[in-house]
Amino acid sequence: MKTYRTCDGVVRRDFLKIGGLGAAGLTLGRFLQAADAGAVRSGAPAKAAIFINLQGGPSHVDTFDPKPQAPDEIRGEFSTISTSVPGVEISEHLPKLAAALDKYTIVRNISHTLAAHQLGTEYINTGNRPLPSLEFPGYGAVVSKELSGPAELPSFVSIPNSAQRAGFLGVQYAPLHTNSTPQAGQPYSVRGISLQNGVTVESVEKRENLRARLDTAFAGFEQNSQLLQGLDRFSQQAYSMITSTRAREAFDVSRESPAYSEKFGETPFGQSCLLASRLVESGVRFITIGNNGWDTHRDNWTRLKDTLLPPLDEGLSALLTGLQEKGLLESTIVFVSGEFGRTPKINSNRGGRDHYPRAMFSLLAGGGVAGGRVIGATTEDGSQPEGDSVSPDDVAAEIDHALGIDHHKEYHTNTGRPVMIVRDGNVMSELFV
Repeated sequence: MKTYRTCDGVVRRDFLKIGGLGAAGLTLGRFLQAADAGAVRSGAPAKAAIFINLQGGPSHVDTFDPKPQAPDEIRGEFSTISTSVPGVEISEHLPKLAAALDKYTIVRNISHTLAAHQLGTEYINTGNRPLPSLEFPGYGAVVSKELSGPAELPSFVSIPNSAQRAGFLGVQYAPLHTNSTPQAGQPYSVRGISLQNGVTVESVEKRENLRARLDTAFAGFEQNSQLLQGLDRFSQQAYSMITSTRAREAFDVSRESPAYSEKFGETPFGQSCLLASRLVESGVRFITIGNNGWDTHRDNWTRLKDTLLPPLDEGLSALLTGLQEKGLLESTIVFVSGEFGRTPKINSNRGGRDHYPRAMFSLLAGGGVAGGRVIGATTEDGSQPEGDSVSPDDVAAEIDHALGIDHHKEYHTNTGRPVMIVRDGNVMSELFV
């Protein structure tokens, strides 16, 4: 199990200890207390979303916003390559994504002021600037609340885990963490959904029948308890998932054809992208993919060239191509982002770049987003947006808009406080077809 510790001491792992549904230790029955959904805008282009979180903060200058004409202390060690869009260049170590630029849009003028990992991560995962008095729900929690899906599948899945939280919406909207990533060519299962250790569908059905008899026997004690009735309803849904062939097969990437799966490669990130495409096809509404290791204060170019960029290039290009092949790209919005960019000026004593929220990039694809474009720009030295900037709030508004969710809609905390889904964001109409 790989472990990454960012410079502020936050530990991030490729996967959590198998056996729970996440940090809260939710059982499957408790996790499934997210069945009720709200109304959404009819005719929305996206029916599902995939959020790829590049945790640690990737360098914009060394990836999707290169500065080949800048001085050495800014330009860095990488050259650039042309893309499928004339006049647009990106890092030489992203050749597959360069060829696939017609499928996504680069937003180069995102900017904010939170240079700490935790605060930046909270901001980029919720679209709301963090407050000490309130924990905002992540995108996936909002989607779980607003969009219905197949009863036997979770609405919100994180691979292998996610920084997103349910916030004031409550744990019933928390993600189902897979806690691991698939391995190429091998059957894959998620504990809590898949049957393991000799457990059969028949044995589960026997236990469910026993539980039903006990429920009948004690019905008089709980007829006035909405909580117990609710728990019973969600237990029934958990039972449906465990006994559903559809749910188990949705997570089993070995069922994909070799012709489809081989382009994703064998890295954990590529296999996570393969699983995400399969989950979308099965009806899961929101998937996050955590991709760690981008906190490159030291040895920036070696780590990018050898460890970080090749899997991103292979896995993300395969995801976009694969979704298109399955006819799912137009109905799935894909969002790729870290919590901030990195300093244009190299810290020469350590051979890396430091935290830099004033300039960063995001990638958006599918869900009505027009591909093959670059929106916004940074100055020649990559230090700040040139002209107008875009905030994480604005990007969140785009995602909600694509899914048909009104980002101005108000929720209420358990104390009755009204809170909009996204407080300050605005939709950029130029993003959409």
